[in-house]
Amino acid sequence: MKVLITGGAGFIGSHLAERLLADGHSVIILDNFHTGSRDNIRHLVPHEDLEVYRHDVTDPYRMEVDWIFNLACPASPIHYQRSPVKTVLTSVTGAINALQLALETKARVLQASTSEIYGNPQVHPQPEGYWGNVNTIGPRSCYDEGKRVAETLMFDFHREHHVDIRLARIFNTYGPRMRCDDGRVVSNFILQALRGEPITIFGDGSQTRSFCYVDDMVEGLIRLMAQDRTTGPLNLGNPDERSIGRIAELIVELTGSTSTIVYRPLPQDDPTRRRPDISRAQQVLDWAPKVTLEAGLPQVIEYFRPLADRHRPADKAPQ
Repeated sequence: MKVLITGGAGFIGSHLAERLLADGHSVIILDNFHTGSRDNIRHLVPHEDLEVYRHDVTDPYRMEVDWIFNLACPASPIHYQRSPVKTVLTSVTGAINALQLALETKARVLQASTSEIYGNPQVHPQPEGYWGNVNTIGPRSCYDEGKRVAETLMFDFHREHHVDIRLARIFNTYGPRMRCDDGRVVSNFILQALRGEPITIFGDGSQTRSFCYVDDMVEGLIRLMAQDRTTGPLNLGNPDERSIGRIAELIVELTGSTSTIVYRPLPQDDPTRRRPDISRAQQVLDWAPKVTLEAGLPQVIEYFRPLADRHRPADKAPQ
């Protein structure tokens, strides 16, 4: 296959590109490097089957491809709240441009949606049939609503123009190549622990998240793209639900840190519980995460260890 990855220099995108190249596909990466990094793909650049273009997905683009993975969008609250209008445009206009290319080339297109479309959920765990509880005018709405409109566009192009679509709702993912300044739970906690600084928990630590290791996520995305049984949406994530407080304690243990834990107010609209119902993905894709948090975190700790002294964690609320 000739595969286009928008946002291919980002955290998940770079791992996806690496896997697709290893599987023998040709890969084109489009990225404006706003939150993506050339460092994420530097080891891939010599590959003869890789092309990299600096391009903003809000501007149209044309090329012949078989598959399109539309991953381009800031995914960290710190980054998307810094440029909320741009975030909406990236989600909405970016989806339109990916779908237009799919329409013209008869390519299959996968939209990377998010667990954020469920908002602060009143149903737990979250199944694909749940419509969500989202504040349409809050500080997180630029991302939440942008992704929800992108989902709408996917299915409208599918119904009206018969575009071949796949829709993945990605839950919290972690692994090497996460940004040091993205303000997420895993990156913030690890960097603070490695420096022996107080670990900052927003809220009382009882709120939960379910973290999926990036290799498992990439496997799920590829399986969803390759199958013909469903368009989705399908939840992709790890149903192993942990409290934020316990995650902080685990990272202190794994790093051997002397860090203490401090608490700050929970930000507006921050979800109190987050856990995917992945029964559909298990049935349709024969997929479930394999990497436990205890196995995955040490690999991320080793990735961050040489970076800890050079980068400061974002002093804002983590996702």
